[in-house]
Amino acid sequence: MNKIHIASAFIKGKQETSAKIAIILGSGLGEFAETLEDRTTISYQDIPGFPQVTVPGHKGQLVFGTINQIPVVIMQGRMHYYEGYALEDTTFPIRVFHQLGIRTLIVTNSAGGISRKFRAGHFMAIQDHLNFMGVNPLRGKNLDQLGPRFVDMSHTYDQDLRKHAKKCAKKVGLKLHEGVYAALPGPTYETPAEVRMLKTLGADAVGMSTVPEVIVAKHQNMKVFGLSCISNLAASAKTHSVNHQEVLDTTQKVSKIFGQFMKSFIITISHG
Repeated sequence: MNKIHIASAFIKGKQETSAKIAIILGSGLGEFAETLEDRTTISYQDIPGFPQVTVPGHKGQLVFGTINQIPVVIMQGRMHYYEGYALEDTTFPIRVFHQLGIRTLIVTNSAGGISRKFRAGHFMAIQDHLNFMGVNPLRGKNLDQLGPRFVDMSHTYDQDLRKHAKKCAKKVGLKLHEGVYAALPGPTYETPAEVRMLKTLGADAVGMSTVPEVIVAKHQNMKVFGLSCISNLAASAKTHSVNHQEVLDTTQKVSKIFGQFMKSFIITISHG
């Protein structure tokens, strides 16, 4: 708990903010942070207790600014379990956000599409998830001042936020699906057999992040909206090989419509 106070005090000393919304930008989606007005940044390496990012497509900095005069803070890149961090470390920024007064978390990612309705470049609002990380970020001694020992996960992804997202997506011309996101630890992509298993179990998309951050946000009673950019089709015996460059190329192609949607969404939920 002391680490959380130290990090939040450092950030407040560098950048006063009244933001109630935080956004995590997944692989290749970091360009949206450059569109904020009155923008200032703090590198993760300067914040006490913040792990560093090592993955291409993740800049590793907090970006403060406004959208239509609405203050927001953005994580331009995230930390992953597969980088060697404990989940307590990868989710540390969510603890700090709550300490800063943020109560709504928008978490985005690039994901492999499992559902046959998906094509690269589609978007999926997460309505539920499957945690196949093999570990839970709440394991260990509970921080009672932050949340309960046992957390209800039955309404994790806020239904009202998803309704607003559908309207905003329609307004800007973005086709928004809904579905279940499965989180695996990585860094290997899934085998064709694993993809078939995940499909049988009800997953529509698969990735290597998001779920730990969402669990910690829910532990702190934050509202959560999750969005996956389907950056590639998950492996099957009939598809080409999967690689990270394909992920970055796809997110680059959809960055403009993604930014239009995000701006509309943030304005709507702030005034709604």
